[in-house]
Amino acid sequence: MCRQNCQLFSKLYNCPIGILVATVFGENMRKKSVLMIYPRLPATFWNNDHGIVNFSRQKTVQPPLGLLTVAAILPREYEVGLVDLNTGPLRVEDVRTSDLVFLSAMAIQKDSFDQIVALCNSLGVTVVAGGPYPTACCEEIPGVDHFVLNEAEITLPEFIRDYEKGRPKKVYRTDAKPDITRSPVPRFDLIDPEDYYMLPVQFSRGCPYGCEFCDIISQYGRAFRSKTPEQFLRELDAVFATGYRGELFLVDDNFIGNREKAKALLRRVAEWQKEHDMPFELMTQASLDLAGDDELLDLMVASQFCRVLLGIETPVGTTLEYTGKKHNAGVDLLASVKKVMGRGIMVMGAFIVGFDTDPENIFDLQIDFIRESGIPVAGVGLLKALPGTKLYRRLEKQGRLLGSDSFTGSNDDLSVNFIPRMPKDKLIEGYKKVISTIYRPSNYFQRCYDMLSLYPKGYMTKVHLRKGFLIPYIRSIFAMTFSSFGIHYIRFFWRIARLNTELLRTASLLTVQGYHFFKFTECLLSDDYFYKTREAVSLEASLRA
Repeated sequence: MCRQNCQLFSKLYNCPIGILVATVFGENMRKKSVLMIYPRLPATFWNNDHGIVNFSRQKTVQPPLGLLTVAAILPREYEVGLVDLNTGPLRVEDVRTSDLVFLSAMAIQKDSFDQIVALCNSLGVTVVAGGPYPTACCEEIPGVDHFVLNEAEITLPEFIRDYEKGRPKKVYRTDAKPDITRSPVPRFDLIDPEDYYMLPVQFSRGCPYGCEFCDIISQYGRAFRSKTPEQFLRELDAVFATGYRGELFLVDDNFIGNREKAKALLRRVAEWQKEHDMPFELMTQASLDLAGDDELLDLMVASQFCRVLLGIETPVGTTLEYTGKKHNAGVDLLASVKKVMGRGIMVMGAFIVGFDTDPENIFDLQIDFIRESGIPVAGVGLLKALPGTKLYRRLEKQGRLLGSDSFTGSNDDLSVNFIPRMPKDKLIEGYKKVISTIYRPSNYFQRCYDMLSLYPKGYMTKVHLRKGFLIPYIRSIFAMTFSSFGIHYIRFFWRIARLNTELLRTASLLTVQGYHFFKFTECLLSDDYFYKTREAVSLEASLRA
């Protein structure tokens, strides 16, 4: 039925003719309602529950971009709602009155995902699931009526066509990769931007590298696919139209997978930012070879990139070679990190321990590298064998994989899902040593100072203060000043003020992030960490009758 006819019938619906038509055509007339639910995230290193979210009105870090994109792909005649359990409760009545419930999740959200599926099953509501976790593990997931896997631009329209004909299949999957120049602008109108610390956008999918432990190439392939600059700017326009001002996260797994395309986009983004009075600070993920391209760095600065997550993994060259991360091997890792910092771009680093080729002193090597690099935000995790990766297939052939119950989906907890070369107890104790050392407050604040001391003179981004920022900011100052690490906090601010007062805002962000890291580390190393994690994602606490 065309949209105009739907609008006509909606006008007639309450008149006698409309009632007659409704009686005859029944379900074919009524708009289909889709309720999208994003499961709860347990406490992790990256979600900042103890920091930014604790001190501000924001409720979680970012919304589910995948579901917002899926909502835009659905036919316009479908009524779509979104409930993010990380920002608010789920009404049972909303589930009961929906034709379809769409779920998307990462493996780390498994517990919450399973609870939502069970609720839908008890209410007799059809469940449609997609996203990274269902795509990797659909054979092991009970209760889901239909799996729409891989990239939704291809599989979702196929499901909708079959669903409307009354004969949908159980599983929709494809190895084909969609042309994302045809992807729609995500439905940012479905969220309240003030619930989130940052909003996500995407320019590209795929990564040209073949790291053994990474599941990006199994999900999106090695061919770099990107949107057009005009298309991406329309997404910036859509975010801008919501009234949001603040940080945008370009969720590309390797933003510079094609440098020329990245540069072409950045030239346009820099112009757009100037025309709109620099409303957004940008963050993304990239490979370390970013440091070798001065033009690319200049364009990122001009576009107001303030942070970048670099996959460093390990300072051990033989391990980089062994795991397929050859583009990091033979590179001066320290010099590369400091060069990026020297442009005023905060480097966040991703590190892993547990590789087969790790030397006995890997834990000290990681600690020393993180200290010398001055990387404040260092996400160190135990190696996990992710389904679909080369690592997973190799370990499976070697008979070293453990049961699926051992896979939590998180690389910053104390579990492993395979038999490591290093004795497991030694590996976990070494990991604890790394985390407890680098997130000792005195060490963290020293790295913050070391990084900021590399920032160029005159460094300053255009500040866009969020609504109600003052009270949370005062609350954070009070909490940290009178904390067990208060003396380190005060000393850090004193040193930054003497160094460059223009850096105080960035320093403030680092201190609030640090508060989360200190608390998360304390929680991670406690005996009841897993109990607390399970309690945090209990659906009962998020239900409203």
